[in-house]
Amino acid sequence: QVQLVESGGGLVQAGGSLRLSCVASGSISSINVMGWYHQAPGKVRELVADITSGGRSDYADSVKGRFTISRDNAKNTVYLQMSSLKPEDTGVYYCYSANTYGTLYWGKGTPVTVSS
Repeated sequence: QVQLVESGGGLVQAGGSLRLSCVASGSISSINVMGWYHQAPGKVRELVADITSGGRSDYADSVKGRFTISRDNAKNTVYLQMSSLKPEDTGVYYCYSANTYGTLYWGKGTPVTVSS
């Protein structure tokens, strides 16, 4: 089992920045990929960015150039630096982890509101 706890969400004006954090605990040695999903109000959850234990990252087209994912394996933490935020970035951001067997774990989410 892996437990994930997100933090860092909040209210920000359009054009502003936020940094989300997600701390993993439990069976962390099995974690391969960690990342973030975004669920806008009334919409399905969509992948924002993910990063492997080796540091390879991928991003959704909608956030490329604005968001940066990073990972501190020593702290079992993944970060999402969000800049140039837009109202459409509003929603709940969920941290997830995947182990080498493909088992997924989810955090409870942290809300982000971007005002225009």
